[in-house]
Amino acid sequence: MNFTGKELTLMMLYSPGTRRGLIAALNIMRGELTKSERQLRVLTDSVLDKLEKITDEEFDALPLYPDIDP
Repeated sequence: MNFTGKELTLMMLYSPGTRRGLIAALNIMRGELTKSERQLRVLTDSVLDKLEKITDEEFDALPLYPDIDP
């Protein structure tokens, strides 16, 4: 599954570390969006749709947290 840079960033910001946890967190966040936050709703819906189509193993392999060397 190909995630866009914006989708990966959203996932990084809300992920508690598991696919199911991220789905739950995004659903909570989505429920708090206002009508003026349409673009974020569309982005969130896209991520949720893709997350439902991948396995936990595929999720664990996503590059959500970049390696940063000091």
